Amino acid sequence: MSLSLPHNPFKRALSEGQPQFGLWAALADGYVTELLATAGFDWLLIDNEHAPNDVRSTLAQLQAVAAYPSHPVVRPVRSDSALIKQLLDIGAQTLLLPMIDTAAQAADAVAATRYPPQGIRGVGSALARASRWNRIPDYLNAAASELCVLVQVETVQGMENLPAIAAVDGVDGVFFGPADLSASMGLLGKPGDPGVRAAIRQGIDIVRRAGKAAGVLAPDPALAADYLAAGATFVAVGTDTGLLSRAAADLAASYKNTAGAAAPVKGGY
Repeated sequence: MSLSLPHNPFKRALSEGQPQFGLWAALADGYVTELLATAGFDWLLIDNEHAPNDVRSTLAQLQAVAAYPSHPVVRPVRSDSALIKQLLDIGAQTLLLPMIDTAAQAADAVAATRYPPQGIRGVGSALARASRWNRIPDYLNAAASELCVLVQVETVQGMENLPAIAAVDGVDGVFFGPADLSASMGLLGKPGDPGVRAAIRQGIDIVRRAGKAAGVLAPDPALAADYLAAGATFVAVGTDTGLLSRAAADLAASYKNTAGAAAPVKGGY
């Protein structure tokens, strides 16, 4: 039985300049991520860097969202060839690789996603969900065409090297991390600082001039609008942890406030 290589609609949308709105999936649970996949976001970020995910929990989430239009993007804890190999083998087609500070690091990241002689990805397709256990004809030669490599620039050093990073062949997009960038700029805890915003807007322009897609995490609507106007095409507009925490707190407060304003009930149980 032969199967077809899954297409990567997210990669094609970025290449066409179509804005893609995403949500951070950090609760590390397949059931939750499947629920999020029904909400209508273009992409979901399955986070292994700051969320309690591992290869198996990531696999469960990839399987959970496979039936839905939302595209899964996976972020490993670091840009490491062994970790990248594992994530690609379980079927991830788009990776967000953190803490890329130089063009050499970006080139290494791309090489980790390509089979030899173009790269260094280990060949184990017979064991891999990505190739549907070798039921996808010519997977080894075709796989790279559907992979999307996004590198995350989030330090002053990375911003200084941004033109060279964005020019690396095989990098499809550059994502800006406002939290780490603000810390690197001496503005810890101030991702919305005007200086940080200006740096990211300038970075988006550099990336777009290189012919690549630019992305950013912007859970504040005003910030998201600002970065979209600057040319960002893939924007994460919230996190599942933030949505749940805020909605739960608002619901609890609404009843406590109502009860506090009501007359006390005497007697009874």
